[in-house]
Amino acid sequence: MTIRETPKTDDRPSTDLAQRTGGGDMSPPPASPRPGRRGLGWSGRLEVALLVGPALLFFIGFVIFPVVMAGYYGFFNWHGYGPATDFIGLKNYVTILTDPQFQEALAHNGFIVLMSLVIQGPVALLLALLLNRKMRGQSLIRVLIFVPYVIAEVVVGTGFSLMLATDGALNGLLDDLGLSGLAREWLSDPSIAIWTLIAILTWKYVGFAVILFLAGLQGIPDELYEAAAIDGATYWQIQRRITVPLLGPTLRIWAFLSIIGALQLFDLVYIIWGQYIAPVAGTSTMATYMVANGRNAGNFGYGNAVAVVIFLISLVVALVYQRFVLRRDTAGALTERTAR
Repeated sequence: MTIRETPKTDDRPSTDLAQRTGGGDMSPPPASPRPGRRGLGWSGRLEVALLVGPALLFFIGFVIFPVVMAGYYGFFNWHGYGPATDFIGLKNYVTILTDPQFQEALAHNGFIVLMSLVIQGPVALLLALLLNRKMRGQSLIRVLIFVPYVIAEVVVGTGFSLMLATDGALNGLLDDLGLSGLAREWLSDPSIAIWTLIAILTWKYVGFAVILFLAGLQGIPDELYEAAAIDGATYWQIQRRITVPLLGPTLRIWAFLSIIGALQLFDLVYIIWGQYIAPVAGTSTMATYMVANGRNAGNFGYGNAVAVVIFLISLVVALVYQRFVLRRDTAGALTERTAR
């Protein structure tokens, strides 16, 4: 009798059979965790240092270090030469905050900030809406509007100081036209000198706002305008409901730049009115006060203290503006890292 050998089979059930009969645990093995992100190697760190290092050194040397040294010298009665040894604590800062001239200069800066937003913003927006439409000579008009912004402040200040003088071109033109009754002391009359400054600032900086708004208008899809026009919206309804809301981030950035620039205004006021006429004419600013009572008075410690006060005021305004106004714009640009 012969014994027939049966072929050997694999004792492990096949996947299909096990799934049909329910036999065995055929669940896939757990996936191995992904390796974490590798940190920058030495080559990556060297590359970052080479790219960031020079800019960081310049920032520390020309921004951080001067601010720290200004704060240091602000505690001394220092005249600009030799070591600062006459320590007076917070006396300079108390004098600044209680000086009526500084309070008046601070009020002028606040008024310039307000008028820059109220006048330059609407004027620039209207010009941008006009230039955003197809028209003959559009490019030339854009260039002419932007030209005052690129002219040096020295040229602008010198030109306006000559034209607006008592015997200057403007009063001479009014006299030739038989309108001599409209001639004024545009630069020395305290009741109108500040408005003269506002007009000069508007002429000088409205071109920058127009270009900025035009760039923002390019990002608004034309389909929105077409859909609104089909629905029967008028031109001004379209601008109020579509253009202005979508142009909001650009408007807020421009307002921030305008506020900081108005708080630190110096050159035009100093060139046109000078350090002594500006307080009398009612056009002094915190920066002109700093130069007049600091460097020109030979009291560099006091001037450094004024610089620190201007820096702190600008910093507080910038932080508050970013916290309550720019937050809605930056929140959408920042993303949190999520573990994968």
